[in-house]
Amino acid sequence: MSVMQAINPATGDVIATYQQHTAGEVAQKVASAGKAFAGWSTTSIEDRAALLPRLASVLEANKERYARLMTAEMGKPIKEARAEVEKCAWACRYYAEHGPAYLADDIVKTEAHKAFVAFRPLGVVLAVMPWNFPFWQVLRFAIPSLLAGNAALLKHASNVPGSALALEEALREAGLPDGVFQTLLIPSGMVEGVIRHDAVRAVTLTGSNAAGRAIAATAGACLKKSVLELGGSDPFVVLEDADLDKAAEAGAASRLFNTGQACIAAKRFIVIDSIAKKFEDKLAERLLARKMGDPMDESVALGALARADLRDELHDQVERSLKEGARNILGGAIPNEPGAFYPATILDGVEKGMPAFDEELFGPVASIIRASNEEQALKIANDTPYGLGAAVFTGDRKRGERIARDHFDAGVCFVNDFVKSDPRLPFGGVKESGYGRELGIFGIREFTNIKTVVVA
Repeated sequence: MSVMQAINPATGDVIATYQQHTAGEVAQKVASAGKAFAGWSTTSIEDRAALLPRLASVLEANKERYARLMTAEMGKPIKEARAEVEKCAWACRYYAEHGPAYLADDIVKTEAHKAFVAFRPLGVVLAVMPWNFPFWQVLRFAIPSLLAGNAALLKHASNVPGSALALEEALREAGLPDGVFQTLLIPSGMVEGVIRHDAVRAVTLTGSNAAGRAIAATAGACLKKSVLELGGSDPFVVLEDADLDKAAEAGAASRLFNTGQACIAAKRFIVIDSIAKKFEDKLAERLLARKMGDPMDESVALGALARADLRDELHDQVERSLKEGARNILGGAIPNEPGAFYPATILDGVEKGMPAFDEELFGPVASIIRASNEEQALKIANDTPYGLGAAVFTGDRKRGERIARDHFDAGVCFVNDFVKSDPRLPFGGVKESGYGRELGIFGIREFTNIKTVVVA
C-alpha cells in the first residue's frame, strides 16, 4: 500500500506517515458521500447553519494544535497559522448569519401567479486543494458549499495530509453527519477517476495552471461544473502621488505573507520612475526588518518554503532573470543552512521576457518594474496572462477607484491596501487565473442549481 509523508520543510524531518486510500476505499467513500447528500440536502437551512458556530468553536478551541500542525507541515510562521484558524472561524460565523438569506428564494415579478428562483444543492462536490493555506483554502470552499446542502470530498495536497484529516475531524466534532465531508488521501493520478464517478456533480480546484487545465478538461468531458482559482502575478502599482511609507509597508507585508506563497501576493511592483528609487529603498528597509528563521519562533515573519524543490525552482527563476539583465538589490542567494529557506529578495530593472516579469514567483521575491506614467503603468499591470488580484497606491482615492474599477483586468482589486480575501466579498480571477467565484453571495451560489420555478 502506498504512503504519504508529511515532511517539515524547516528541518527536513519526517513528521508522520499516512496510508493512502486504495481505489476500493475511494469508491466506497464516494458512494457513501452520495448517500449522505440525500439526507443532508433535505436538512433545513436553519439546522445546516447551526453547524457553523459549532465549527467555529471547535476551531478556536483547537487553534494552537491546528496552527502548529500547519506550520510543521508547510512552514508558515506560527503567528500567521493562528490567524488562519481565526479567519476560518470568522467565515463560519459570517455564513451562519448571512448564508440563509443568500440562499432564500428570489421572487421575480412576472405575469404568472408566482415566479421565483430557488438555489438548490448540486450534490457531491470534489475539492482539490493546495498546501499554502491548508485550512483556509478548504474551509472557504466547504463552509458555503455545505451550508448550501452539498456533500464534499477533499483531495488535499500530498504534503499536508495531517491538516486534511484534522479538518474532517473538526467538522465531525461540530456535528456534521457521517459521510457529508470526507478526506481522500490519494495521489493526483486518481483525481480524474473521482471526477468521473456518477455521484460527483462538480469539482473545484485551487492550484497551478497545469492542474487547472487537467481538471477543467475532465470536468468538461463529463459535463460537470467546475470552479478554478489558479495562479497570479499580481501588479502592485505605485503612482507618483502615493504615500510611499504606506505603500512600502503594505508591499512588504503582501510580498512576505505566507513566506511569499500566496496567489494574491504582490509580485510585480510597477512604480513610476520618478519615485522608484525612494520606494525601493523603503521596501528594502522593511523587508530587511522582518526576521527569517524557524517558523515556530514567535518573532519570525519569514518561514520556510513548503518544499526544497519549490525553493530551488524559485531560485532558478531569480538566476535566469539576473542573466537576462535584472539587477539584484537584496537577497537572491540560497542560505547555507538546513531547511527550504529563501531570503527576502528584490530585483530591479525587471522587464517583459524575464521570468521575474512573465512567470509567477511563488516566494519572497519582489520584481521592480519602472513606468514613466500612469498609462504605461496600467499597460504593464495588465500585460500578463494572469488576472487574479491587483493593487494601486495613490493619494487620490477617486483616481484609484477609477483605475481599480475600469482599468485593472483582474478579479480582486484594492486601492491603497494589498489584496486579501474576505468572506464577505467574492474572490476569484479572470484569464489564466481561472473562473468562478468563492466567498460572499456569489461563492455560496456557485455550487447550486439556480432553479427557475413558475406557478401559473
